[in-house]
Amino acid sequence: MRKQHIKDTFGSIDIYLLDQILKGTYDECDMILDAGCGTGRNLLYALKSGAKVFGVDQNLEAIAQLRLFASSFPQVDPEENFKVVSVEELPFESETFDLVISSAVLHFAENMNHFEAMLNSMWNVLKPGGYFFCRLASEIGIESLVRFVGNGRYILPDGSERFLVNQEMLLRLTKKIGGELHEPIKTTNVQNLRSMTTWCVRKIKSS
Repeated sequence: MRKQHIKDTFGSIDIYLLDQILKGTYDECDMILDAGCGTGRNLLYALKSGAKVFGVDQNLEAIAQLRLFASSFPQVDPEENFKVVSVEELPFESETFDLVISSAVLHFAENMNHFEAMLNSMWNVLKPGGYFFCRLASEIGIESLVRFVGNGRYILPDGSERFLVNQEMLLRLTKKIGGELHEPIKTTNVQNLRSMTTWCVRKIKSS
């Protein structure tokens, strides 16, 4: 019963996003964007809380499923709130969202330019004082086990190919985009097969 209650409340949410929710980090976030949302696994709790939730993904079928699921929540217009677009071309005004979620998206970047285009697009639609939650593959802890193949991409021990970041790069990017870490950078090493890093940034308000 407890397991089902948790699932009914949070769905299949990213555990590190749930960590921030339980800490109350996003309590005041009413406008939320999941950039690369898939079928909305990270949006159930936000929808249930009454937040105005938006999502984009390039997968037409995933967006169709999310629109159907979200149609029961009165605060959203499924056709308007969930769109089939690329992350680097977000169709929203600057400084629209209190929270932007990017879960397992940026490591599909084709190269550094593509990575920064996606990052800058998401950062642009974030309000000053807003939060950026990002989970992405990294080389942290498995540096000697990955093989560089060019354009910032590597072959991981599990055989997959990803664009990988490291801690130095994330710290540099945090400063470059005008953000500050509100949590230390944390990495989960999955049995030396891959590493997933959580990068939690807040957009600095203009003085």
